[in-house]
Amino acid sequence: MIHFVGAGPGAPDLITLRGAEHLKQADVVIYAGSLVNPALLGLCREDCAIYNSAEMTLEQVMDRMQSAEALGKTTVRLHTGDPSIYGAVREQMDLLDEAGIAYDCCPGVSAFGGAAAALRMEYTLPGISQSVVITRMAGRTPVPERESIRSFAAHQATMVLFLSVGLIEQLQRELMAGGYDPETPAAIVYKATWPDEKALRCRVCELAKTAQANDVKKTALILVGGFLGDHYERSKLYDPGFSTGYRGARP
Repeated sequence: MIHFVGAGPGAPDLITLRGAEHLKQADVVIYAGSLVNPALLGLCREDCAIYNSAEMTLEQVMDRMQSAEALGKTTVRLHTGDPSIYGAVREQMDLLDEAGIAYDCCPGVSAFGGAAAALRMEYTLPGISQSVVITRMAGRTPVPERESIRSFAAHQATMVLFLSVGLIEQLQRELMAGGYDPETPAAIVYKATWPDEKALRCRVCELAKTAQANDVKKTALILVGGFLGDHYERSKLYDPGFSTGYRGARP
């Protein structure tokens, strides 16, 4: 069996109980060394074979998986955050399906959850935004034109941008060209939940300057939207005048 496991955003105690148990029982672990906290590898048995996928190609990863499977061993493919977001897991799963190898998935805490925790913010606020756009800038890997930053900015929804801090000057221009007011609240969260985490608040027009002033060049999320401001409506969920299936409305 092969287990795809989300390692969480960084802090080793943010892996799920199930994910930690998979690591403890694994014969082979292939981890995303560029982002996964190596402290998690301390959960592995001493005789566990550990490989850093940052130094491997897809073909090499698959070869390790298939070799372990042929020997009756259990493999953990340890991805950062939650594997379903920018995890490049689909191509691995398709190849395992072709080979007839069984696998399952253990979700993890995504960095976008860690970033909101660092800022003590809620992405969805009544009267401000009820939608969250998770996306990235087009770089060496393209993005479909219909999903450009400029087109998403027109919706004025909450936006969470992965893999984009290295293109932050261009990102800043695209956000404003798409419709965000330059004064719109924004934030840069560097290494969310890690010991050296930085949560930097600014405005959209200050994103590039803020990143440069704090020497943030990678491993950061960029957050944009009115949810970072101070004004919003009270939730109906706990409003005494709003009835639910569990309680009636009060005068």
